[in-house]
Amino acid sequence: MLRVVQWATGGVGKAAIEAVLRHPELELAGCYVHSEDKNGKDVGEILGIDPLGVTASNDIDAILSLDADAVVYTPLVPNTEEVTRILRSGKNVVTPVGWFYPGERDAALAQTAVDAGVTLHGTGINPGGTTELHPLVLSAMSSAVTSVRAEEFSDMRTYNAPDVLRWVMGFGGTPDEAHKSPMLGLLSGGFTQSVRMCLDTLGFAEATIGTSHQVAVATAPIDSPMGVIEPGKVAAQRFQWDATIGEQVVVRIAVNWLMGEENLEPAWEFGPQGERYEIEIHGDPDTFVVIHGWQPTSIAEGLRRNPGIVATANHCVNSIPYVCAAEPGIRTCLDLPVVAGRAHPDLAATHG
Repeated sequence: MLRVVQWATGGVGKAAIEAVLRHPELELAGCYVHSEDKNGKDVGEILGIDPLGVTASNDIDAILSLDADAVVYTPLVPNTEEVTRILRSGKNVVTPVGWFYPGERDAALAQTAVDAGVTLHGTGINPGGTTELHPLVLSAMSSAVTSVRAEEFSDMRTYNAPDVLRWVMGFGGTPDEAHKSPMLGLLSGGFTQSVRMCLDTLGFAEATIGTSHQVAVATAPIDSPMGVIEPGKVAAQRFQWDATIGEQVVVRIAVNWLMGEENLEPAWEFGPQGERYEIEIHGDPDTFVVIHGWQPTSIAEGLRRNPGIVATANHCVNSIPYVCAAEPGIRTCLDLPVVAGRAHPDLAATHG
């Protein structure tokens, strides 16, 4: 049984704890929280379930001293110093906030992991799944690949994080404020890694990677988790990363985040397929995949328990046994075996 510490208890963190509790090879050993009001609480109370006998703490030294095999690291923004401390404490780290396809600037962190005999692995959903792992897996069905595309279409009225929506992502502000928000920089750290992984693995020639950011504004008041978005304020955003060779786009990753489809200028919409993830490969033959199920069927469901957040957490938690068994260092999805979920306890095999 592998002992797991959960680091931060936002939406992904809470879902990760649920996944750890369901996983037959894992047990919850501890939980780090930032806020004083969660400090000292039973983790079950934070989740709104029965007590688990595990107390949340905001004492980093106490958390790092725990006997544990892995940490699921899910803050809003990655902190390299924190991750370094976790690795040095002898714990493997799985995270959805970075290190999907590290470069030279991560050499020191990789060496820290090697010296400590542990592994750091970045994974998730977008990036961390649909943006590199899934396109690469599907590309195995094609030869002479000329381009790949991974794109998300989501209704952000189902994202129950009002402060993030307003102050990090720039929704509800002016277009100029949105363009100056930290969101593009935060996103590019992960999505550019996904682009590079696709370029390198598929064997494309040296490409130029560019980014773009478009916004749409409300034409009438729009209800959202952060309150009413007034006319003229940002109510939809599209971020795009293109890798080009000459005039040819060979890798494209994009996210389309809309506060619904009504009362927008420009008049963006999801189209007949609705909310979804799309993966497209051009080659011989072409492949086009649409994924449903990782977005909620209603705003109420999304605010209660967003499937995309749960899927992100599950990908992290399901990776833990594979990461703990991997060679020390920073390991990507290219370095690990196929990561699989586990059967529902009612349907799982029993071993006597």
